Amino acid sequence: MGNARWDANDWGTYAKTHVTGKTAAAVFTSRDLKDAYNPAKIEFRESRDSAMNPLSTPIILASDVTGSMGMISHKLMQDGLNTLATGIYDRKPVTDPHIMVLAIGDAEYDRAPLQATQFEADISLADQVRDLWIEGGGGANGGESYSAAHLFAALKTRTDAAEKRGRKGYLFTIGDEPNLDGMRADHIRSVFGETEARDLSARDCLAMAERDYEVFHIVLANEGYARHGLDRVLSTWKPLLPERTILLEDVDKLAETVISTIQVIEGANVADVAASWSGSTAVVVANALRGLPTRAAGTGLRRL
Repeated sequence: MGNARWDANDWGTYAKTHVTGKTAAAVFTSRDLKDAYNPAKIEFRESRDSAMNPLSTPIILASDVTGSMGMISHKLMQDGLNTLATGIYDRKPVTDPHIMVLAIGDAEYDRAPLQATQFEADISLADQVRDLWIEGGGGANGGESYSAAHLFAALKTRTDAAEKRGRKGYLFTIGDEPNLDGMRADHIRSVFGETEARDLSARDCLAMAERDYEVFHIVLANEGYARHGLDRVLSTWKPLLPERTILLEDVDKLAETVISTIQVIEGANVADVAASWSGSTAVVVANALRGLPTRAAGTGLRRL
């Protein structure tokens, strides 16, 4: 997949028909998990170079869709995907973005604990995101299965960036809850269709994903669980990603924060990146990027 490129004019036309002025229920009409997005029925998701995208960069947005977090998907559809794609094209922190969206739930309680679109470079991604089931489930187990996204990236993606160029892609998990500690063997079998599996800790899953991806978690600090339980959320994320757990104060600035993070990791100055945005966005991004590790420009992001 990923043989075309994002076009803001195409998005404008698409949004008028399918998104603008519509409620989340009208945008997301699926009422069950579809085979096309079920990890147990997916062999691989591929990000491959093409004539239109000769130096593809895989980018995964893995969003919690339990409870109130279904609104993240709605915000992505309202303008987040367009802001993300056009921002990367305009600012050029990486080449030829191929974007995948993962919908994260709870492996213990949900019927759809993980769903995965293809990697796409054009607005065909929007049709797939709209086709995901926003289950809105979750459970009373004190967290969500964010580690499933790490494991999917490790087990079920293949990219030319890694295989041809030894370059890492980007993986952002996004949500308001603590991270459950990894994936049990029975969950790995049911979610991923793996016949042989063993229990994996959150650190195990993360280490597997970090082979081919620069991994971050964005905590929606003023939403849902995190609004009253931020310390508990951070207690599960900071030990895993001490410099890559990002506190986002305004979910409406999610796309800008993702773009800015990529810019900084690719060598840009944090202050310069924050200042490049206007108005309140500059403040939100500056606060989100506080503490993010920087990399000297030109050093490259290589697989270990």
